Amino acid sequence: MVRPPQPALYLFLLDVSRTATLTGYLEIVCDRILNKIMADDIPGDSRTNIGFITYDSSVHFYQIANSDGGQPKQLIVSDISDIFLPLPDGLMVNLEENKMAIKDLLTSLPNNYKESYNTGCALGAALQAAFKILAPRGGRVTVFQASLPNCGPGSLEPRDDGNPHTGDRVQHMAPSTDFYKKLALECSGEQIAVDMFFVSSQYLDIATISGISKYSSGCIHNFPQFNVKSPTTVTRFINCFDRYLSRKIGFEALLRLRCTRGVAIHSFHGNFFVRSSDLLMLPNVNPDNAYGMQLSIEDSLDGVSVVCFQAALLYTSSNAERRIRVHTLCIPVTENLDDVFHNADQQAITCLIAKMAVDRSTEKSLSDAREAFFNAISDSLSAYKLGCSSYTGPGTMLSPLSLKVFPLYILATLKHAAFRTNQPTRLDERMFSMCQMKSLPLNNLIQYIYPDLYPVYALEEQPKINYEKLTEIPLPPVIQLSAERVESNGVYLMDDSETLTIFIGHRCSDKLIQQLFGYVNANSMPELITTLAEVDSKPSYLLRSFISYLQHFKPYPLPIEIIKDNGPHKLRFYSRLIEDKFESSLSYYEFLQRLSQQVR
Repeated sequence: MVRPPQPALYLFLLDVSRTATLTGYLEIVCDRILNKIMADDIPGDSRTNIGFITYDSSVHFYQIANSDGGQPKQLIVSDISDIFLPLPDGLMVNLEENKMAIKDLLTSLPNNYKESYNTGCALGAALQAAFKILAPRGGRVTVFQASLPNCGPGSLEPRDDGNPHTGDRVQHMAPSTDFYKKLALECSGEQIAVDMFFVSSQYLDIATISGISKYSSGCIHNFPQFNVKSPTTVTRFINCFDRYLSRKIGFEALLRLRCTRGVAIHSFHGNFFVRSSDLLMLPNVNPDNAYGMQLSIEDSLDGVSVVCFQAALLYTSSNAERRIRVHTLCIPVTENLDDVFHNADQQAITCLIAKMAVDRSTEKSLSDAREAFFNAISDSLSAYKLGCSSYTGPGTMLSPLSLKVFPLYILATLKHAAFRTNQPTRLDERMFSMCQMKSLPLNNLIQYIYPDLYPVYALEEQPKINYEKLTEIPLPPVIQLSAERVESNGVYLMDDSETLTIFIGHRCSDKLIQQLFGYVNANSMPELITTLAEVDSKPSYLLRSFISYLQHFKPYPLPIEIIKDNGPHKLRFYSRLIEDKFESSLSYYEFLQRLSQQVR
């Protein structure tokens, strides 16, 4: 690397258009940033710098540190067609030396725009300004977007009405302009990553705007229907943003992948820029992103007993230390097809196929991607039947134990918001789900596709363990996502990696409801509860203990929703029962029947 180790540089871009201020997000964001700053919980060292830009139809800069020691000064640039910086420097300030001035700014910002009626949104110009500020040294840009960019460079026309649609002829899944991709590539070249937080109930064209993060190694977060009056969304947003601000971060990273001669890298999946056939540019790296790669066998492996893969990550830590992290994987070579099938990793296969399907959806069509899912599994099982099984009778579908639930994972993926066609789905919801498919770590992605469902109404009878500071943690079994497994007198917890949903059967006893939730009976409970009461009872203690155990393995604590079988929110639960027929989608049994007809 040519220049000295990069300091931690954080630049926040805040949408202050009328649509944005109505959501109430600005006050929450300013409060959480200030909280982390005062607690010294933002990664960095004595060189850490921070800056802020707000934007509506103009771009507003802030000179936080003034020579006269006064309040931060706002500098407005209205000429957004050719954005320029109003000051040569001073728009980024040392965090440690200017805490009180930063506090003054963050305290005043929400009030400054509370009565704003400016409906303009110059996101493109704000991003160009951020690039000009950080280009000399690199850094991280964090953008909060609540309205469709409608003025200046990068402005977009509404391509969708924002309403849910069904069917496989989904339009506008590809970007409408290459502005954000081109700017992302410029950012990547200067070691700048752009992270997006979408906080709106309106159509934002995530298909287009997400390009700024995809190609700059950024991350994307979406909080649809965001409003300060929605406790579940606000809780998830706060927990996610707190984690985002304080998690480990690496700067100006390069990831090189090598493999044994004869094996080549075919393609990569994730958020990055491919610099060469085996080298990825990652201006920022964090522990919550994952990357996938497809390999191809280009030469004969005769005489090769082991194939090796090595990933070497060179990066600068937030404390300005140059580090290299190396992972090496060695896999034996076999001539026995049976060995290949019996050592297959069905979760890894599912995740990689999902990543490939995202590309096919945007490059060709959603129906083409869905067909590719089905072909992938039918071809795999056909190959196993022909090459590894002694029984090849007609209409027979056989699979190795290693691929036992592979068809179920594929069905779950087809029913997910990214690829489903039978349930009404907003375009932005679909495109964000596709972004998640490309970047989530394997364990998180599998749970995102196929949630875990636990019976939690008889935890006293379950085996128990102690884990770190947690004691007497019950371990209920994970059960199938089918209504057949849901008892009407039971209570169930569903973990889909975004929300912990507690579902109460319509025949649940009053005694159990009192012990778990502190209400006299189900009728006395609100339709939606977002906090779990600490009831002085054994069942309540065990349930809270189990939830704490689940939360321990999450990047950040998930919000809790408690819903009833006879309430208006029950479809949130039933729609995730993947194995059942829902509306016009296939049940798992019907899916297997269709699959068996295709397996040759």
